[in-house]
Amino acid sequence: MAKVSTKDLIEKFKFELVSGEEGINRPITTSDISRPGIELAGFFDYYPAERIQLLGKTELTFFDKLSRDEKMYRMEKLCTDITPVIIISRGMDVPPELIEASERESVPVIKSPSKTTRLSSRITNFLESKLAPTTAVHGVLVDIYGVGVLIIGKSGVGKSETALELVKRGHRLVADDCVEIRQEDEDTLVGSAPELIEHLLEIRGLGIINVMTLFGAGAIRNFKRITLVINLELWDQTKQYDRLGLEEDKMKIIDTELTKYTVPVRPGRNLAVIIEVAAMNYRLKRMGVNAAEDFTKRLSNAIEYGEHEDI
Repeated sequence: MAKVSTKDLIEKFKFELVSGEEGINRPITTSDISRPGIELAGFFDYYPAERIQLLGKTELTFFDKLSRDEKMYRMEKLCTDITPVIIISRGMDVPPELIEASERESVPVIKSPSKTTRLSSRITNFLESKLAPTTAVHGVLVDIYGVGVLIIGKSGVGKSETALELVKRGHRLVADDCVEIRQEDEDTLVGSAPELIEHLLEIRGLGIINVMTLFGAGAIRNFKRITLVINLELWDQTKQYDRLGLEEDKMKIIDTELTKYTVPVRPGRNLAVIIEVAAMNYRLKRMGVNAAEDFTKRLSNAIEYGEHEDI
């Protein structure tokens, strides 16, 4: 899991740091945001101190009605040694009691001119992206007609060469050799290339080539949602391969299952065209058009009609 600090948050959204500068390197470990209204009322039994604390107009209007002693006590309780940051929305004035407590406990206090709900939404989206579970897969990721296709297989089976042919056919390379994958939602996997090998493709006999330099900016993408896996394997005479496509294999990456097709490799097969058609066929299936099922129904009807004719 990636690490995010309060400093990253300040730099990303251009927040104004008010106090507690010593704590700007505190880690943010969750995308959940707390609006501590009940805590300002004095109930700290279930205070989620590890979350970002967001104070809006409602919280600060209530806080204004407290006595001086209550204000000091509540802010001291709000600023703990694990609180990553306290944010004041709508550009409102920061209470002096909060500044005093934050300086003492080194809890950063920052201001934003944005409205509270919008600010909460923007920060949550940013953190969910940064803190999403991640993994790395050996393979090639290509954007084919809007479908993110992850091509996997043993080393030397022809993944990179197939990707090069797909790029020549107008599709876009995302990553070669190593695909970094993060799960942004329950069923959403997004793949990208490690920074070191971004836009690069390794072709045995040629070496490293820069796809963007050779084919232009339209031949690459920085990231793409993965929806289909193509497994390339050397042709096995003893293995029975699917010839109708009625059953779909699945491959689980992190917590998401993806449709997987196994394509046997042997001389004379144009893998780029096969994968291109697989991506188009996958899109058709998602739109409700299934050629295999349609053929099976027609075959069943033909058999049934033939039996009736015999009678």
